[in-house]
Amino acid sequence: MSYSCFELDVEGGVAHLEFSRPEAFNSMNRAFWSEFLAAVRALDEGGEARVLVISGQGRHFCAGMDLAVFTSADRPAAKLEGAHARGASRSHILELQETFNCLEQARMPVLAAIQGACVGGGVDLVSACDVRYATEDAFFCIQEINIGLTADVGTLQRLPHLLPSGLVRELAYTGRRLPAERALEVGLVNAVYPDREAMLEGVMQVAREIASKSPLAVWGSKEMLLHSRDHSVDDGLRHIATWNAGMMQTSEMAEAFAAKSEKRAPVFSNLPPRTKGL
Repeated sequence: MSYSCFELDVEGGVAHLEFSRPEAFNSMNRAFWSEFLAAVRALDEGGEARVLVISGQGRHFCAGMDLAVFTSADRPAAKLEGAHARGASRSHILELQETFNCLEQARMPVLAAIQGACVGGGVDLVSACDVRYATEDAFFCIQEINIGLTADVGTLQRLPHLLPSGLVRELAYTGRRLPAERALEVGLVNAVYPDREAMLEGVMQVAREIASKSPLAVWGSKEMLLHSRDHSVDDGLRHIATWNAGMMQTSEMAEAFAAKSEKRAPVFSNLPPRTKGL
């Protein structure tokens, strides 16, 4: 399937989704919101992709929401009044949230490779990724506050789990930029690279390493980490006990031990396609 907002390819279990509107700083136009959700869900449902890398072409990773989305006359609430308009607006926001919720719902880890600007919706997106990497010129900005809006697509819900509370509040209230060096210091990104080419080389190396592991075990690890973020330690321990009781694949453990003994790369099966309907 072809997309108007990004390019997508899958090789060796690594899916690379690359925003392809550099002339618009990879801003999120109306097509983006449906295409991105469809692409991520298709990758997850197929099972071939063991890890997803998200990057952007050009100087900037993502300039956030395209302003045309805010001013479009055919927005859901544009022709409604009162409670009907507010209800439609709320439903629309929830639909936008699903565009990035799908990154956490996907069975494979998601790595973000960020250069230049990552603002507004871009921060919403990378907050929902498993791991983030940046170039030296990258910066993050909760841009919504600078245009009189409260961020509503995930930044304020996910960043507090990634950064110190006081820093999140400062960024949310002021709209200041968080430069890559500081983002590395506080743990928002795992590494900073001199330029985009070096970053993609490093991120793809990590992605290939993840893809070489048991997809079932990686999925379980992601499931446990997300569950533990939102639950108590006791709940998390009970969840992993139940998960491994039902999901542990002894044949994959045997393959891992055999490969190590035989000094070769292990061979694991892809995740099964997600089933639909009955």
